Amino acid sequence: MLFGKRQQIIILILAGMLVADFALFGYLPLRQRMRAVKQRRALQAVGIAKASAQSTQLPSLKEQLAKLKRAVGNYERQVPAQRDIGVFLHRIADLMDEHNLREQLIQPGNEIEAENLSCIPISMRCKGRLTEIFEFFKSLQSLDRLVRVEQIKLVNDRYFSGEASMETSAVVYYRYKAKQG
Repeated sequence: MLFGKRQQIIILILAGMLVADFALFGYLPLRQRMRAVKQRRALQAVGIAKASAQSTQLPSLKEQLAKLKRAVGNYERQVPAQRDIGVFLHRIADLMDEHNLREQLIQPGNEIEAENLSCIPISMRCKGRLTEIFEFFKSLQSLDRLVRVEQIKLVNDRYFSGEASMETSAVVYYRYKAKQG
């Protein structure tokens, strides 16, 4: 009988050790791994939800990009790498002639250099009818070179004959290339 109780105690101890072994080395590590997997799945679900929400914005972003490309697509052409101010000033004088503007005066100012861009202020004066001056500015805007008009002053002649004097301050840009040496 003593041997039977002893045997039962040993079996219970062994069973307890097996349960403890299963719990410590099997169940608990698997449970921790399951928790980690569930956390990763939750993070992935959040990532997928964000990606799907952002993918709905993709068409509008593509449209914005296309608009920006159209807006700055002509940058290389409108802001040339060479100065060519003489040719450009001659083109302005030709435009004034085309629109029958008289008493023309076109003067470039001192060049201003920035990091990658340079600009040359230009002062323009002429006389003509308001419609001719307006057409001149439309033609100036359609030139293949970027011109920013900063100030326009229009003054009627003293007899109110429909003639106006125009004074304009504008800026012409070009890409500045540092001198290598």
